Order: sequence, then structure tokens, then C-alpha cells
Amino acid sequence: MPINRRVSNHFIRVLHKGLFCYCRCLSHQHVMVDVAEKEIMDNLTFKSDTVLSDVHLHCPNKRHLMVRLNTAGQPVFLSYFKLLWNTHNWASEKNAREATTEKEHQYKSGEELCDKDRNNLKNEREVNIKGLEALLDDDGDLEVVRRPQSASDLEVEDLLRDRVYPVILMRGEEDSFEDEEQECTCSDIVKIEHTMATPLEDVGKQVWRGAFLLADYILFKWDMFRCCTVLELGGGTGITSIIMGTVAKRVYCTDVGEDLLTMCERNVALNKHLIEQGRSEIKVKVLDWLQDEFCTDPEAPYRWSEAEIADLHDHCTVIMAADVFYDDDLTDALFRTLYRITHNLRNSCTVYLSIEKRLNFTLRHMDVTCEAYSHFRNTLNDLENLQDRKMKYTVEPIKLDFCQFLIYERIEQLELWKVIAEQLT
Repeated sequence: MPINRRVSNHFIRVLHKGLFCYCRCLSHQHVMVDVAEKEIMDNLTFKSDTVLSDVHLHCPNKRHLMVRLNTAGQPVFLSYFKLLWNTHNWASEKNAREATTEKEHQYKSGEELCDKDRNNLKNEREVNIKGLEALLDDDGDLEVVRRPQSASDLEVEDLLRDRVYPVILMRGEEDSFEDEEQECTCSDIVKIEHTMATPLEDVGKQVWRGAFLLADYILFKWDMFRCCTVLELGGGTGITSIIMGTVAKRVYCTDVGEDLLTMCERNVALNKHLIEQGRSEIKVKVLDWLQDEFCTDPEAPYRWSEAEIADLHDHCTVIMAADVFYDDDLTDALFRTLYRITHNLRNSCTVYLSIEKRLNFTLRHMDVTCEAYSHFRNTLNDLENLQDRKMKYTVEPIKLDFCQFLIYERIEQLELWKVIAEQLT
């Protein structure tokens, strides 16, 4: 989840125009769309406090296509995220891209070529001239063709082909879409429904880099999490819990808001092929950090049963939270929840917290600051220095030198922290 951050009005207008034009295009193609929904789609608006995850900004030359509208009238997208089980793929892709860029730069700058390169270039020109002569029509006109791709170009294209991006589904076509999706049950693809460009209160419906970072660490240290019972706080779309579900025994993925929890539960169902491989179980539950107790109301959706609360207290050894430190009050509430839960656990517990430092210009300071991050660090320090003779918390940062299993930009502002919680009595 992000800190307060505004999307530029220009981007909002572009996104609004794109969705509007797409809907108009569908109508010209005689696609049957519910009239009421089409009116909503044609009038999509985004408030000035709309925020957008950077994850969704790095899909160049690809289509962002809508799956449906959620109950709040927000466009819902489906994205496929590829798991690089062979972590050399990521390095190879970068190397191939850099090699291609360097080669193009050399040709453009007119750097001296070696004799072998000159001969190859001469032969290529001769082949091209003969090929072009064959393309002349009866009137002598030339049909210009695209430059033949080099081997390195093809290699990069093959690697980039592994990147999978959002696809479209209009209401009324869900059944046919899901039938088609049954074929895509690859062990290296995570399917996530999410929103984009939401108000701050709905950012849990987006996918954030902090979740990817924590997922990378889980996959890198998979043997450490094997057969564990895990609690995620602020699970959002559920992507980190789903990754954890490939190795852990049981994962309690928690958040607040029925609409968000429904989306999370659907994402768990979309990835059941990954979870079943690990013989794991993911339970989507409501957990409000502003409440002192678990929700056990029999009428409430995603409530906790007494057996589930007992199971959590008896067996949980890992707690995790990804990119949820964007509001000071919520940060305080999360740490209070951490203390309350770890105090009631039977075993020692390790807490993993990922965060992205986001800089903002504030009028109060008349400077670029990172207030949410500063508050997080201060609260983390207070937890470590807590002296209540009941709990001991040991805090340490985790070096980000582990492999990258998901395709995203691991920027220097990302951090991962480990907290070991031990009972003293």
C-alpha cells in the first residue's frame, strides 16, 4: 500500500479517455454490454486524491483491459505475474537487453567495426539488395519491409514474451473466460484480480512492490517457511499470501472490507493450482487493527471461528505485512495488533515487514520528507525498546541481496525488516 501520493491530472485524463474510447470501440463492434454498466463505464471519473501503484506503470506497449466493475464502480483488472523459478532468466533478460542496446549504439555512433563485422555487414547488405529487388512490383514500386531481426533481438523478444499482462472480459462473458482460463494453470503464473487508480482508502485493491519484495524473500527462503502457520496483516489482493501458500501449511490472509476480502478470496481460488501443489490452505479472514478482538459474529462475513483463533494462537510462528505503512494512525494500530497477537501465541514468532520509502513535498516542512517511513522506524524502535517484562522484540534489517523471482523494479527505497518476538514468561 502507498503513502499519500497524487496521480497527475494529465495521467488521469489519459486513463479516463482510454477507458471511454475502449467502451466506444466495443459498441461499434456490436458487443453486448449491459446499458446501465456502459453508462457507468463511459462516465468513469477519478478524484484528485487518486493513487496508482508503480507496478502498473511498467507495462509499456501493452493493454490494460478491464475484467469487470466492482461494487464501488471501480474497474477491475486481471494480471498474470510470472514466477522466475530459474532466477537466471531475469539476469539473462537484462543482459540481452543491454547487449542489444550497446550494439545498436555502436552502429549508430559509427564506431569502428572489426574485419569480421565488416564482412558480415557487407554480406547482409548484398542479401538485402537482392531481397529488395525481388520485392519490386510490375510498376517498379518498392514495398518497404521491416529490417530483419538479429539473433539478439529475437532472444530479447522471446524473453519479453514471458511477461503476461491484463486481459479483457466484459460482464456476461465470465463463464467463457473462466473456461478458457482452465487451460492456464501453469506452475509459474500467479493470477491476480486488482484495481488501478483508486482513492487512498481502497489502495489495498492494488498490487504494490513491497508485496513483490516479500514474495521474493519467501521463495528464496522457502525451506524456512515450509509447514508453518502464517498470519498476514493487511493482505490486500492476497498475492503475498498466495506465494506463502506454495510452501506454508496454513495461511491466514487478513484485511478489512467485504469488497476487498471478496477480491482476495477470488484470487486465492484463481491460484488454487499453486496452493494445492504445496498442499497448503489459505483462509481469508477479517482482522481490524482498530479492534481489540477477533471478529466472531456469526452473521459477519469472513469471521473467525473459535477453532481458528485457537489454531492461530497454538501454531502461528510467522507474521507478515507488506507495504501497509502509509498512515501514522494505522501504523500505530498495526503495532498494537502485533503486540496483542504475539503476546497470546504459544510459540516464538518471526515478523516480516516490507516497506517502500516514499518521498513527498510537504508545506509544513517546505521540503521533501518521508514522514510515514520516519514514523514507522520510530515505532519499530519503540517496539524493540519495549520493557514490559512480558515480551522481547529483536529487530534487524534484511539485506536485499536475495534472488528476484518476480518481474518488478527493486528500487533502493524498498526495505525488509525482521522482528523476532519472544515471550519472557
